[in-house]
Amino acid sequence: MESNDPKIVCFMCNWAFCQNETEVPSNVNVVRIMCLGRVDPVIVLDTLANGIDGVMLVGCKPPDCHYQEGNLQAERAIKMLTKLVALTGLEPQRIKLVWFSPLDEKNFEYYAKEFSKEIGKLGSSPLQSKDLSSRLKVNMLAAKNAASDFRLRVLLGREKELTEGVNVYGEKLSQDEFDELLDEIVKEEFVRHKIYVLTKTKPLSVKDLAEMVEMKPAAVLRQIVDMRRKNMIALDHVKGQTPLYKALEVK
Repeated sequence: MESNDPKIVCFMCNWAFCQNETEVPSNVNVVRIMCLGRVDPVIVLDTLANGIDGVMLVGCKPPDCHYQEGNLQAERAIKMLTKLVALTGLEPQRIKLVWFSPLDEKNFEYYAKEFSKEIGKLGSSPLQSKDLSSRLKVNMLAAKNAASDFRLRVLLGREKELTEGVNVYGEKLSQDEFDELLDEIVKEEFVRHKIYVLTKTKPLSVKDLAEMVEMKPAAVLRQIVDMRRKNMIALDHVKGQTPLYKALEVK
């Protein structure tokens, strides 16, 4: 691998390209998994947080899937991942989903080289910096916490049910309505977990947090009220007339 080649990790479905079918570029580390639907979104975020320049995810092209709907589950998870990564300030283009079909004339080496070119245009990951207190690293930690949150996982798991089924009133969500709902909840969970990460190191006021998360104090206060109900944060002490809040250890 040349020193200026981007560092890429590829999570590849075991049923996609055969190992002996194609060459793997030296700058790409392939991790074989039984199904792309089994990749935990947190693992992808953790890979990026560790300074890898790009992550490829290679699976069987729908409707083909050895596990029936594993690729569709992966597609939903990656939709959420790109939204979270965009919120951190890192380029969402550093995540690439590739569907493979046996009828495809292009081999893995082609896709890997094309992705390497795309990442090369973006440059090295800013997360290679050793500054652990940087805004981007705080954001990535918040994104990882949000991706592991029960609320987001349940929503992703119910996408098919919500968009294809009907409720007791005979209604169902359109795909656009679901995507809007996902956008809203992803943003809420990201902000909530960023507040949690920031207040783990020291107590902070609503005003301090509003500046850090770039929101109005009233919106931050609403998040804190909700977080207190969930036992994520508590009043630490009052400085003068200003309440300072500190994150609680989530059990």
